[in-house]
Amino acid sequence: MKAIVITSPGGPEVLKVENRDMPEISEGEVLIEVKAAGINRPDIFQRKGNYPAPPGVPADIPGLEVAGIVKEAKGEGSRWKPGDKVCALLGGGGYAEYAVVSAGQCLPIPEGLDFAEAASLPETFFTVWTNVFDRAGFKKGENVLVHGGTSGIGVAAIQMVKAMGGKAYTTAGSSDKCRFAEEIGAERAVNYKEQDFEAELMAATNNEGIDIVLDMIGGDYTPKNINLLRTEGRIVMINAMKGRVAEVDLIQVMRKRLVITGSTLRPRDNAFKHEIAQKLEQHIWPHLANKAIKPVVYKTFPIEDASEAHRLMESSNHIGKIILSVD
Repeated sequence: MKAIVITSPGGPEVLKVENRDMPEISEGEVLIEVKAAGINRPDIFQRKGNYPAPPGVPADIPGLEVAGIVKEAKGEGSRWKPGDKVCALLGGGGYAEYAVVSAGQCLPIPEGLDFAEAASLPETFFTVWTNVFDRAGFKKGENVLVHGGTSGIGVAAIQMVKAMGGKAYTTAGSSDKCRFAEEIGAERAVNYKEQDFEAELMAATNNEGIDIVLDMIGGDYTPKNINLLRTEGRIVMINAMKGRVAEVDLIQVMRKRLVITGSTLRPRDNAFKHEIAQKLEQHIWPHLANKAIKPVVYKTFPIEDASEAHRLMESSNHIGKIILSVD
């Protein structure tokens, strides 16, 4: 099969097309003929040598999410049959013509979506669900601040929070991005390059503040996040793009009974991911079917142009997801 391989740690130019053996399928797994693969920030980190693949997945083929057609499924009573159209969360190996994944990490492609749209779902939707809805314990009616509102995570989180009865607030880096975030459901989007998001969002919530912060920024955003949180508020960290070290006012944490937590999804075991898939299919997939939640695909590249797709991702000039198409 054809695959995109990280030939050495480095810039986008290290991604090359190579021929590889077909992956072998084991009991409880599914072989997918990949039609589209999503690009995510962890792929960039892996390409640079900073995010090693977990055991059991290709170490040099990135790609955490795909959509395609089931070619083979092993296991008695498997839900999946050859010909089924699925999207799936992978531990790696998605930038290829074929990928193997645990059957429980596959989901049916929602009605009306094409392969590119379906490939944009798994990594971001799994991440948002486990962090906002499970870890932070989202409740209907709560205010949720999502930093990076036009990233793949951002567009998923804003729509999911709104669909589940909450109010989403966000930050973004331009007026166009802020406008888009509000169009897809954010109550208020703040241009962090021009405005103080803490002051703006406190005013936007009538000084009520925020219940949950989904933060991929870290660094000097942390004190502002803590100031914005209401009593019993929760911060969930999923990245630290502005730095892993932050100032935390411990008195505020105690006084407001705050929770500061976080997670990484990739190292978690299959059973954990199966559970998230079941919750997504029950609670979120109906909203995709009725168009209350819509995938946001910014641009699709042929898989051979993976390096160009990575350059776009690193520029942060996109809104939503960047996808590789496998012909």
